[in-house]
Amino acid sequence: MSFARRAEQIALTSDKHHLRGPGVAPEAAGSSYAARLAADGTMMQSGTLSPLAYGTAEVPGLPPRPPHEHAAYGVPSGTSSAAAYAPVGEDATFSPPAELRADGAYIYPEYAPLASPPPPPAASVSELASPRASLAPSPSMDSVVLSRRRSNASQQPTLPYTKAFVDEYRTRMKSDPDPEAQYAFAMYLIEAAKRLSDPHDGPKQARRYRDSLLAESLKVIKRLATAGSPPYADAQFFLANCYGNGSLGLQVDHGKAYHLFVQASKQNHPAATYRTAVCNEVGAGTKKNHQRALLFYRKAASLGDTAGMYKLGMILLYELLGQPRNTREAIVWLRRAAGQADEDNPHALHELALLHASPQSKVVQHDEPYARDLLLQAAQLGYTPSQCKLGEAYEHGLLACPVDARTSIAWHSKAASKGDGNSELALSGWFLTGAEGVLQQSDADAYLWALRAAGKGIANAEYAVGYYSEVGIGVPVDAEEAKRWYARAAAQGHERATQRLRDLRQTNAKGANRPSRSEASDCLVM
Repeated sequence: MSFARRAEQIALTSDKHHLRGPGVAPEAAGSSYAARLAADGTMMQSGTLSPLAYGTAEVPGLPPRPPHEHAAYGVPSGTSSAAAYAPVGEDATFSPPAELRADGAYIYPEYAPLASPPPPPAASVSELASPRASLAPSPSMDSVVLSRRRSNASQQPTLPYTKAFVDEYRTRMKSDPDPEAQYAFAMYLIEAAKRLSDPHDGPKQARRYRDSLLAESLKVIKRLATAGSPPYADAQFFLANCYGNGSLGLQVDHGKAYHLFVQASKQNHPAATYRTAVCNEVGAGTKKNHQRALLFYRKAASLGDTAGMYKLGMILLYELLGQPRNTREAIVWLRRAAGQADEDNPHALHELALLHASPQSKVVQHDEPYARDLLLQAAQLGYTPSQCKLGEAYEHGLLACPVDARTSIAWHSKAASKGDGNSELALSGWFLTGAEGVLQQSDADAYLWALRAAGKGIANAEYAVGYYSEVGIGVPVDAEEAKRWYARAAAQGHERATQRLRDLRQTNAKGANRPSRSEASDCLVM
């Protein structure tokens, strides 16, 4: 085996098809999907991408959105079209594994109390140890080209990042015309620019060398994307994303990005086909055309693109893009997407769980244990809405889960550590009451967690902060502060906040009719 081929195999720490960053995770959980869509039916949050972070697994997620606002794989109204090219994933970190019972609850070796915010506490329990049960694709999936899963970079050897090796790698590539090997070399240069550090270089020299590596990588990628018969599709896709988000020093040019997406799609590149659909849906680099977007979503799904399968399923399930509802086909695509779910694409697992959890669902069979299992799979993949949903289930004994304070707090802690407002509010409730043998009661922590959730515009949290301020829980009694928070919640239609605001305006300064502490837990009901 040639040096170039060997270098190619170990230079990339993830599969080339996962350099695409397929989309954005929905941030809300719980209510029906249709009620959480943007008015124009689009389903993707915007994000940014660092030029040097592209192709890695460490792309940070977006901060959570207000509750009942669900977004996935489209761009909401008012969002820059650059979002069509910006992959955003959740950056989840987990503690060491724990044993999992058959019912989905944890068996804990020990429990460490949650820390007071800020910063957010680490999850109080460890991540699921047992491998997730897989959803088997339907037999008809034999004809679909399945997208390859992201490999665990920590389990793969990596090439050294030294100037000497860069020079040696470059020399070898001069005699290797293989486009796949050349593309691997370009990805290595980008990673080297991020990682390489020579102690003999000063700041200016290091910056010049870094810039030279990025310029060289861009030159290679442009050549691969434009030359050859046909040009290299992965390079076209990568370059399109660079034009879309301004990576590698390029000026943002949505027209060029769209053209490259289309060219790669002509070669049946799954991710490029999906992005072509998104561009047509939101009008990025081309005129908005929902019919054309649908055609490309169908093509992406047929090519085995997980995000494309999920999006097509949602379009057909909730009559998006002007399409009639087709529940049978929608569920088929959602199940196929769930069957190849990974860290970037857990959304179908969560959506199917919500459908199976609803007693009123006429789309699928009501099956709460199955819904729980789907949520567990998504939660194991680091999906925040599923973690929050499991926290609720173990708190109230829903979805065939036993009432388990420890497990509930654990899941809410994981979700809250990534900024989920609903889980932050849930932790406020746990600190307000405490959990015997699990969590010590703390008014101060209860107030701080509610305050964090309220800062995200969650009406229940705004009401809770107002209530805490009025009663004096974790903070001195302050009627004026309570009024301000009640007013914010009332502006969102919160009935109890409206009533408390009316009562406060009618009472005198002595605080007559002030609510009692015993009623405080009621204000946290979601």
